[in-house]
Amino acid sequence: MKKINVLLLLLFPIISCNTIDKAAFADNKTDEQVMIMKGYLAGEVSVSKKEGDCPVTIKIPGKNGIYYLDPINLEEKYHINGLNVWFKYGGLRRMNRCQKANPVTINEIVTD
Repeated sequence: MKKINVLLLLLFPIISCNTIDKAAFADNKTDEQVMIMKGYLAGEVSVSKKEGDCPVTIKIPGKNGIYYLDPINLEEKYHINGLNVWFKYGGLRRMNRCQKANPVTINEIVTD
């Protein structure tokens, strides 16, 4: 029994130091990395008054270029051209309201 207690006492500082290093590493992450890890996507609100265009879209810088989403339930307070947002969304199986953007529903949204 004494051998187990001594072994635990010897290992405790190693385990503690390892935990502290992980916590310090987590604190060094940027806000962007944290938001991505939480499942958010970055975008910019785009407001248009052109005929046939979606009134409000979210512009996403993708790997293959820029694409647009049509948030059908975006609250009026976010209808600000150029507003940077982080959001989670769900796709919708419905006709597009405009040609350049796919309709989505916003599940969560946070501004910068």
